[in-house]
Amino acid sequence: MTETWTLPDKIRELVKRGVSIPNPLWVDIGDEVPLEGFSPRGVVLYGGTKIYGSRTVVAEGARLGYEGPVTVENCQIGPSVELRGGFFRESVFLRGVVLGSGAQVREGCLLEEEVRGGHGVGLKQTILFPYVTLGSLVNFCDCLMAGGTGRKNHSEVGSSYIHFNFTPNEDKATPSLIGDVPRGVMVNQPPIFLGGQGGIVGPLRIGFGTVVAAGVVCRTDCPEGGVILRDTRTAGKSVTFHPGFYGDIRRRVLNNLFFVANLIALREWYRHIRKPFLDKGPLGEALYAGALEKLGTALAERIGRLGELSGKMERSITVARTVGRGGGKNRALLLRQKSEFQRFWPEIRQVLEQAGADGGHVRERELFLEKFRKACRDSGEYLDGVRSLDGESLRLGTLWLQNVVARIVRDAVSWMPSFKVETGGAAARET
Repeated sequence: MTETWTLPDKIRELVKRGVSIPNPLWVDIGDEVPLEGFSPRGVVLYGGTKIYGSRTVVAEGARLGYEGPVTVENCQIGPSVELRGGFFRESVFLRGVVLGSGAQVREGCLLEEEVRGGHGVGLKQTILFPYVTLGSLVNFCDCLMAGGTGRKNHSEVGSSYIHFNFTPNEDKATPSLIGDVPRGVMVNQPPIFLGGQGGIVGPLRIGFGTVVAAGVVCRTDCPEGGVILRDTRTAGKSVTFHPGFYGDIRRRVLNNLFFVANLIALREWYRHIRKPFLDKGPLGEALYAGALEKLGTALAERIGRLGELSGKMERSITVARTVGRGGGKNRALLLRQKSEFQRFWPEIRQVLEQAGADGGHVRERELFLEKFRKACRDSGEYLDGVRSLDGESLRLGTLWLQNVVARIVRDAVSWMPSFKVETGGAAARET
């Protein structure tokens, strides 16, 4: 007896529209997925591909499932993206992103142009700027990474690398800023190198041009252009662990504030600079909306996690007083910092949630936009447009975004005077 297989209507319609599906019986498209979300030009869905979610779009030239089965749920997939195998949920992939088999990219990720990743890459709440390259077997959640100028001069994360983002006190206020937004968006900064078989313990800030040697676990902020050749820890040091106790929280809180402020600056960049470039393609409006949504998700995640940390300060103060831990001659200062962080968290949260609502630093922004529009008049692609900017234009754009960051950090820290941080002008920095 011969069985007759009937293709689902959606599969037949996609093939009819021009989508290539070499093994149509091995592809599953959810009923909620809109067919108009698929470009008819150059899209290939290999056997084992499963696509779900009413907000999923697949732009021209995208190829899914070449190396192994792929599951996509509510992702916005840009032109010429290759997701070769794995699970991808609630994330955005802009032009030319390539990820190998066994990837797991969960919600809140935004991968910009020509990001590369080997097999077994795990991401969540991760933002990668153009050309950033990840090796294989990488766990890189809760990070923003920039740096590099092109395909042959890119920021690199070596194979078997980990971003440690969960503490013994069960908090995840641990995002790491690797590079920064105000200079990173200009795609003109030295690359950052994180050697394989290593890791960073969030929350850290790592400057452009930094090299961390293979096998090193980095636990401290790294200056720009620095070279880290060994673990940044005290050899042989052992202390008693007291659940709920936090020592000096200043760096942890400030790094979270700088991370949130950089996210807000990036959101401003997308609203004023990215939008016309993304909107030009047939599915560009969906890609732009997806990117803004992911930035909103990232902000909500980071502010929520920082709020959870604030809620743990009462317990930390109690433990410090009970067991006599907490800073020696600086004990009073450290207790005051915890108290201010807890007491004034509602006001700090309001600063972070309302920041950027008016755009901020309108004069610098408008001066930059005028120069940007002139320089990009003949540029068809976003990266070509950025590269066409002259030195003065780049300086103005960076100044605009640096001042956005500085203002947010300054306004948040004003509620915690014991933190003593200088955020004047474009150079937000600690004293």
